[in-house]
Amino acid sequence: MNSPVAPRLVLASASPRRLDLLRQIGIVPDAVDPADIDETPRPAELPNLHALRLAGEKAAAVAARQDGALVLAADTVVACGRRILPKAETEAQARECLELLSGRRHRVFGGMVLLVPGAAGEAPRRLERTVRTDVTFKVLARAEIDSYIASGEWQGKAGGYAIQGRAAGLIRYIGGSYSNVVGLPLFELSALLRGAGYPLP
Repeated sequence: MNSPVAPRLVLASASPRRLDLLRQIGIVPDAVDPADIDETPRPAELPNLHALRLAGEKAAAVAARQDGALVLAADTVVACGRRILPKAETEAQARECLELLSGRRHRVFGGMVLLVPGAAGEAPRRLERTVRTDVTFKVLARAEIDSYIASGEWQGKAGGYAIQGRAAGLIRYIGGSYSNVVGLPLFELSALLRGAGYPLP
């Protein structure tokens, strides 16, 4: 008796880091189809709910054009208290983030949504997870911030840093999933895929 054929897996993200993380656990999506959505936080929106909402909106946007596919979307939010830090696009934004995070513990929330195709005429089933990681930077000297800004690694990164790069030497504590800070919590993702019946390597 033949095993059922797994549905196509579509990654709804333009992030090369998420693609690399999937490959790290032996998963190669059948397609990469980034979603273009408004990522502006809503008034008083909590960071964990913001991450999950964006992941859900990305997944829904891509599922609408990927009929019958298993769609995975994720979003990473860096928060200091209730404040959601931006994905730094300018040196000034990155510097402000690093000065705020210097010597303080902050939280990184990863929101994941997996839309599982239903039978003909049925809405897809939604599996979701929010993962929190605590991160603490050392007290950063001005020269250290200047050097990191000069590296350019902060560009487009939530909170103005990339933990998988030079910032790793500035972080004195991490509690929880490291891969969540990079962009995709792999342990929790594996559980979601198993729950959807997707064959893992």
